[in-house]
Amino acid sequence: MNRLSTSWGAFTLTRFPEDPRDQLRAWDASDEYLLEHLAEAGTDLSGSVAVLGDRWGALVTALQAAGPRELVQITDSYLGEQATRANLARAGAAPDAVRLLTTQDPPPERIDVLLVRVPKSLALLEDQLHRLAPAVHEDTVIVGTGMVKDIHTSTLKLFERILGPTRTSLAVKKARLIHTTPDPALEPGPNPWPYTYDLPADTPAPGLPGLPVVNHAGVFCADRLDIGTRFFLANLPGGLGRARVADLGCGNGVVGLAIALHEPDAELVFTDESYQAVASARENFRAHVGTDRKAEFLVGDGLTELAPGSVDLVLNNPPFHSHQATTDRTARRMFTDARRALRPGGELWVIGNRHLGYHVTLRRIFGNSDLVASDRKFVVLRAVRRD
Repeated sequence: MNRLSTSWGAFTLTRFPEDPRDQLRAWDASDEYLLEHLAEAGTDLSGSVAVLGDRWGALVTALQAAGPRELVQITDSYLGEQATRANLARAGAAPDAVRLLTTQDPPPERIDVLLVRVPKSLALLEDQLHRLAPAVHEDTVIVGTGMVKDIHTSTLKLFERILGPTRTSLAVKKARLIHTTPDPALEPGPNPWPYTYDLPADTPAPGLPGLPVVNHAGVFCADRLDIGTRFFLANLPGGLGRARVADLGCGNGVVGLAIALHEPDAELVFTDESYQAVASARENFRAHVGTDRKAEFLVGDGLTELAPGSVDLVLNNPPFHSHQATTDRTARRMFTDARRALRPGGELWVIGNRHLGYHVTLRRIFGNSDLVASDRKFVVLRAVRRD
């Protein structure tokens, strides 16, 4: 927990879920740079202010104190949304001070100030700028922010192609601002997202080769089948019967889809913290399995919405980045969450890069870990809940 000092006050901020051992702050120099710029430039914040990509709510928590007529946060992250709620409550903000929207919700109809925290995914930025462009008018103030390493020529070209002429600021503390002047006459063309591609003919899972899969912007490997998922598909468990199977961190849901197609009696649960991911998984499942087959699609914090001991099998390809930070914190939380959700005798199957050492983490949490398959880059591991 740390305090962010701004022209509108000092705010105590945390990430979500809160962990006193977590040394990562809920904001960085790019958030500070943007807030300082808005104050120093005397930006009129009294109208409709939309904030895209505010990772943990630092921007809207500070800006709500400026008293805008309407303040909207747009995020793809359930964890970021929950952090925002907690940070706003801690700041004493009114319950209706900020309207929280997801990247799947209809955007605001009019935006007077558009603030963009540049996301890691260029595709997500492209999709959201297309969606927000109709709400921008010729007097809209548009300012983006990000660390220097996150802002590339391709980033600036997106702002310029979709919204209008764009320039960047000098770097301060390795952060940079993006200034765009709206051009109402601009015709950026159609939004290419969501994107659909056909799974390769050699996809190693029955029923999947050649299937078209939908991917909303921001989903991992949204334009192809990544090699890790391919290896996982080649080594999935079978003979599941009526098992309840959770695809944890489902992405576009291809792994769970493979189980559904090969195991007609299995009950599937798709869960991810990304609204874009769960939307993709839902569309792919309904397109290829049908609307009559029972399945759950949950945007949330892992498996926390599921009752303890309610799942027979968890399949997991955990991320090892939290935004730009490399960490196994997310994987450890996922494994712990899976153990709680599994019934005694239930299994967690994990794919990961060999160097990540997940077998050690699994033994600490489950007391066991078996190697199912491996190649030069990946391992598939199995852990069983014994009690």
